[in-house]
Amino acid sequence: MTVPPPNDSAVPVDPKRNFSIAFGLERIGLIAIRAPVVSLVVLMTLCVIAIFGLQHIKIDDSLSQLFRSETPEYKQYEEVTKRFPSAEYDVLVVVEGKTLLERNSLEKLRDLVTDLQLVDGTRGIISLFSARQPPENGNLPAPLFPETLPQGQAYQDFIAKVRGNEVIRGKLLSDDGTLALVVLALDPEVVSSKGLGKTIGEVRDLMKDDLAGTGLTSQLSGVPVMQLEIRNAVERDGLTYNIAGILAGCLIAIVFFRRISFMVAAAFPPLLAILMSLGALGWLGFSLNMFLNVMTPLIMVISFADSMQLTFAARDRLIAGEDKYTAFRNAVLVVGPACVLTHGTAALSFIALQFSDSDLIRKFGEAGLMATIIALVAVLSLVPVFGVLLVRKESVFVTRIKGADAGVEALRAFCRWIAVRMVGHPGLFSLIALLIVVGLGVIYANLQPRYRLADQVPDKKQAVEASGRLDAKLTGANPIDVLIEFPKGENLYSPETLKVIADVHSIIEKQAGVGNVWSLETLRRWLAEKAGRTDVATLKEYVDMLPKHLSGRFISADQDAVVVSGRVPDLDSSQILPTVEKLDAAMGAVRQANPGYRISVTGLSAIAARNSASMISKLNHGLTIEFGLVAAFIGLAFRSVTVMFASILPGIFPVVLSGTVLWLLGEGLQFASVVALTVSFGLGLSATIHFLNRLRLEEQPGVDEGLAVERATVLVGPALILTTVVLACGLVVTVFSDLPSLRLFGWLSAFAMIAALVADLFILRPTAMFLISLSHRLRGAWRRDPKPAE
Repeated sequence: MTVPPPNDSAVPVDPKRNFSIAFGLERIGLIAIRAPVVSLVVLMTLCVIAIFGLQHIKIDDSLSQLFRSETPEYKQYEEVTKRFPSAEYDVLVVVEGKTLLERNSLEKLRDLVTDLQLVDGTRGIISLFSARQPPENGNLPAPLFPETLPQGQAYQDFIAKVRGNEVIRGKLLSDDGTLALVVLALDPEVVSSKGLGKTIGEVRDLMKDDLAGTGLTSQLSGVPVMQLEIRNAVERDGLTYNIAGILAGCLIAIVFFRRISFMVAAAFPPLLAILMSLGALGWLGFSLNMFLNVMTPLIMVISFADSMQLTFAARDRLIAGEDKYTAFRNAVLVVGPACVLTHGTAALSFIALQFSDSDLIRKFGEAGLMATIIALVAVLSLVPVFGVLLVRKESVFVTRIKGADAGVEALRAFCRWIAVRMVGHPGLFSLIALLIVVGLGVIYANLQPRYRLADQVPDKKQAVEASGRLDAKLTGANPIDVLIEFPKGENLYSPETLKVIADVHSIIEKQAGVGNVWSLETLRRWLAEKAGRTDVATLKEYVDMLPKHLSGRFISADQDAVVVSGRVPDLDSSQILPTVEKLDAAMGAVRQANPGYRISVTGLSAIAARNSASMISKLNHGLTIEFGLVAAFIGLAFRSVTVMFASILPGIFPVVLSGTVLWLLGEGLQFASVVALTVSFGLGLSATIHFLNRLRLEEQPGVDEGLAVERATVLVGPALILTTVVLACGLVVTVFSDLPSLRLFGWLSAFAMIAALVADLFILRPTAMFLISLSHRLRGAWRRDPKPAE
């Protein structure tokens, strides 16, 4: 089968179609053709500047990054973490085993705790060995654990005493005596520096050495460990995606073009767009995070499809006998407008993310918008530059390629086969497509918002597993705090303040789903029960004896506020929300009885439970609005209502089909999935726009609509199929990430890209054919109608 000659030129045959759907922006590429050497020098200069910009890119490993916003709830959470910074700097050492309370194991564990205090950057440590006996005769309380552990029956009696200790039980030692928690408080400067990895490594080495031979397992969790694992995963993933993107682009280009010059023209502009985009992000102070880390494959997706379309178009014109300057110039004029429009729809998707309440998602949208603009200029400028500089001996190339282009010709035959069948019964196929999209849309509408903190943390590392053990044995690893701020005239030790703290502490203890409650009331109860001391002077004396890193966990530095802290398991936010709401409602009675005291339920778990569902729903509603805006944008660019309606079904299909897959898998709608669908919607329209642009040129006066659809399909179809497959492979490489959210983003985006190709081949063709025929019949009927009588 031979390739149909392109039915276009620099000026289309039909004067009514002599307009640019990109409003002339595609002519950026003509500037580069006029001065290719100068353009190449400018490119090299920008690449050097970008390389230096890469050195400025940092990594945002904060666990609260998704909820960072200007909302009062987040501002209060930030204030609490500043005034009570303990949770942000605590490394949780989880030691577990059936022999934990055996004499040898306890001695080894105590050795570990002693050695951990000597690790550089350690501010203090809390463990079961921190517990004290009740004070006697006004003396300082002795340690619960004597220097030499007893033996025989005395040891068994001692262990019973340890397991019954109110300070330890359920907080630092599980009820069954098989799990111990050691809280290692690190210096804030260590946590925020590159030295965190060294410190955590030293802790792991001590755990391995000191517990050798005991049969106990040890793992690390806590915010610093999670941040380090996020940091390492983001760095590793960035390298993986860059290498995968380069290999994928070069491989597909060389396999199908079989010429180094065409491979460079097709693959190098997207790769250089990645370099320049990441360099710009570095210079502008952006930080890599769970979303920005996918910027590399996204830039490849945005730009590679268009660079392939331009290269394919220039290649076809060379085969038709044009010289390289004319071939690449006409490729820019004919395919360039569609390239501008595809980047425009992608930009609209990123702009839609600006309506999110999350600073993280808005930053991702800003970065994506900037990368889209850079990618557009890179593709339009560099494809023709590399083409005119590297393509040599056009006549020899044409002679060799004719009759030896089996791969591309096979794809053209496949596209022709589909087009002939799709335009055979356009009305029937359009109706079927409409019913399918509506059905899938109903399923998509039933998706429920989902969020878990563990989705932000590498799940193939220790932190998540250790957190799961704390969930199982100590009611949870995630803190939930109640902040109590005192009114003027009241202080920490006033009777009213102590009563409020006691009431709040009691409410949290009784709240189902919350455990491991700590506050000043814990110490007050211990003194009252074990020493019979209830006076304020004794309480103040013991508070002053506590290390600053310990008292600072629940008493502010200026003693005008306290925190009562509990722990909840890492469940889906929808399961945590009822607990948070009940807890907040229960505080109403305390607030009413003590109107001067400000009592607030806060903490990352509370913020996530309250805000995640609304934030995800808002993004999802924004995606729905985006459907209409993008369709209107495409219709405006083509100056056609028919084109606007033709683009709706194939644009929505990938989104609702992907949502149906999520529903079948029981995944729900997460931050990563709704962002992936928002971005994929804009990117997936690339195939639709390139086909409609080609169809516009093929649909000349006197040309049958079915033939125009067939010709457009054969001319643009192979490049669309090839690029979609490659780009899906480039996105699906994220399944190797340790970050669950990134894996979800990657495979869902890849699936949506494949679904977009299916929609382009099996929905867009008959829908466009049906609407064009209907439009022609309506115009014909309107022209035949007699003019109304005056």
